[in-house]
Amino acid sequence: MHRRRGRPAAVRRRPRLRHQRQGGLQAQPRPLDQRPHHQGNVQSADGLSLSVHGGGVTRVRYVTLDVFTDRAFGGNQLAVFPDAREIPEELLLTVTREFNYSETTFCYPPSDPRFSSTVRIFTPGAEVPFAGHPTVGTAIALVQLGLAGTLDGESQLLLDEKVGPIPVTVRATPHGAYFAQFSVAQLPEFGTSAPSRGKLAEILLLDPEDILGAPMAPAGVSCGLPFLMVPLRSVDAVARARVRIDAWESTLKGSWASELFVFAKDPSGGENHLHARCFVPGLNVPEDPATGSANAGLAGYLASKSTIQDGTLRWTVDQGVEMGRPSRLEIEADKVAGAITAVRVGGHAVMVCDGTIAI
Repeated sequence: MHRRRGRPAAVRRRPRLRHQRQGGLQAQPRPLDQRPHHQGNVQSADGLSLSVHGGGVTRVRYVTLDVFTDRAFGGNQLAVFPDAREIPEELLLTVTREFNYSETTFCYPPSDPRFSSTVRIFTPGAEVPFAGHPTVGTAIALVQLGLAGTLDGESQLLLDEKVGPIPVTVRATPHGAYFAQFSVAQLPEFGTSAPSRGKLAEILLLDPEDILGAPMAPAGVSCGLPFLMVPLRSVDAVARARVRIDAWESTLKGSWASELFVFAKDPSGGENHLHARCFVPGLNVPEDPATGSANAGLAGYLASKSTIQDGTLRWTVDQGVEMGRPSRLEIEADKVAGAITAVRVGGHAVMVCDGTIAI
């Protein structure tokens, strides 16, 4: 990966594809803040360099994962830079756009020793304070690279994200994929109004009758990133949904909850099984195959509608099916005396690529 004259070196990459196998990384974790900086090669605990200097070019290591799936080539793609200190601030969005995934994360040594890592999350459109599949994938990547937690058993991580501290539990599974579950830093916040069913039907190219009304009417919800929850009558209606951009721009663009999360009960999976899709035009993501932040909001929305006053409510959500990237998310909400006290989102992830990018 040598720099070519006349072309920017910041966004070229030569990924080395390989599958990570459970037990393949045996070294003990080495804290990010104990690694040297700007002194030759910087290595992770698996013995591979996180950054390499030479010939006027810095190569920064990244890994990619498929998140909310237990097998490669499903779920939601994510690029993770386990040590992004060598990437200039002005190139973070450029690098994100080079991958063109729905999100890319950049990890830094935490200033507070309580944290496992400081994590910044970028979409191709902008930096965001919180997102679910980057949280799950980044936590699993840090464990698999030996930078946090333990490779076997269960690890407790605390990620420093812009929305606040995010506790994440990571555990190995018998089939080789890792599972992670995070607790949201922000309990559900609910919007005061939503467009009419007629307006939403126009945006989603559906019939107004496809959209549920009270008591399951559409509503904006945020656990760090606002989404408009749009309950539909059937899985078929979810599959038929499309976003008409001009209608979205005239009705939702610039509003508090402008991104759309459509869902319906899926009887084939039981009473608490749902089928969903997520459209994020405001962040240049036409459709997202697995959206942890939206599913956190969904857990809050469903819990607020439930008559159960105390206990833990659980649902499974299939997403990304229409995109050919089937994903499964496990969501939970705790209630005490009718109030929502905690929301959690979990799922598997598998590492797919391991490479470097020239800066």
